[in-house]
Amino acid sequence: MNKPSLHQSIIFFLATLLPLIFTVHSQPSPSPSPSDDSDFIQQSCNTTLYPDVCVSSLSNFSTYVHNDPALLARAAISVTLSKALELGKYLSDVSTLPESHEDGGHHPTAAAVFHDCFENLKDAVDEMRGSMKQMRDLVTTGSLQSFRFQMSNVQTWLSAALTDEETCTDGFKDVQDEPRKDEVCARVDDVKKLTSNALALVNRCVDNAIH
Repeated sequence: MNKPSLHQSIIFFLATLLPLIFTVHSQPSPSPSPSDDSDFIQQSCNTTLYPDVCVSSLSNFSTYVHNDPALLARAAISVTLSKALELGKYLSDVSTLPESHEDGGHHPTAAAVFHDCFENLKDAVDEMRGSMKQMRDLVTTGSLQSFRFQMSNVQTWLSAALTDEETCTDGFKDVQDEPRKDEVCARVDDVKKLTSNALALVNRCVDNAIH
């Protein structure tokens, strides 16, 4: 059976994942307290590896999260999903590259590496999707034991997504003379930073609930 093309995969992503992303924006917002909410995001982002990226990516959610660590973590996952979808679209656009090197060497072809990167990205998006669904289910969770179990799933999935993204860029190390290599790696690195921040905010959410 033929594998779906990259463009078909992108269409599937958009059809199945965007409703999850829009859910964050569709929630009713509480009465805004701009200063307090912004301070909360700044303080929360200071616990991440990339605080500037964290603040800039989540500042628009300040009135939505309203000092709630779980809602902030959920928003961070949503932003990461959006960025991953953009990256997938970009990879599908640049994937039509030569399949072999003229020198006959055994270097991995750029097309093959782009494809492998896209496959890793699909896995990462699927793991983010699982994380997002689990975060949505937290509103019906009553016990601390159940909360910790669900959050451990989120932590596991986001960690796996980060590994998949790192595997994507690792594949480009042996690619030679590919002009789009640096841009692809930079775009993947942007998604990695967002994923890392989302995981850090999830960890902070767990810590706040336990202590």
